[in-house]
Amino acid sequence: MTGSESEEPLLRRAVCPGSFDPVTNGHLDIIARASRLYDVVHVAVMINQSKKGLFTVDERIDLLRQVTAEYGNVQVESFHGLLVDFCKERDIPAIVKGLRAVSDFDYELQMAQMNNGLSGVETLFVPTNPTYSFLSSSLVKEVAAWGGDVAHLVPPLVLEALAERLAKR
Repeated sequence: MTGSESEEPLLRRAVCPGSFDPVTNGHLDIIARASRLYDVVHVAVMINQSKKGLFTVDERIDLLRQVTAEYGNVQVESFHGLLVDFCKERDIPAIVKGLRAVSDFDYELQMAQMNNGLSGVETLFVPTNPTYSFLSSSLVKEVAAWGGDVAHLVPPLVLEALAERLAKR
């Protein structure tokens, strides 16, 4: 074979970025939907030195790898710095972001325009499943810390890790 016949087909790649502290069913809904649209979905766990998370970055990566293993085309890793640099290093042309409400759109549109201006990376907005429109990691942590039932908001593995972590506090 010569020329383009011998080349591997181009893989459609996207990234789903976030802090995932902890990963929720809302996050998984967006990741699952992206995994049906793209050949490879990178889940990028943001490292923010100024924030003390409930789970370490390594713990979040481990939880995400376990709860996304069934998709088969999801790769989980951390990143520090600009998301567009993460994308450039991995030849990722698209960012997939879930939108819960109009208030999310205002902020995410600015980020999308900045990212596109910096690197040409496109952002695709996916409306959240209405079941998860109110859901955030912060709310999950707060409700769980006060003894509320969050079993319907996170995967069982995450629920177990959350209960263990909060019991130590």
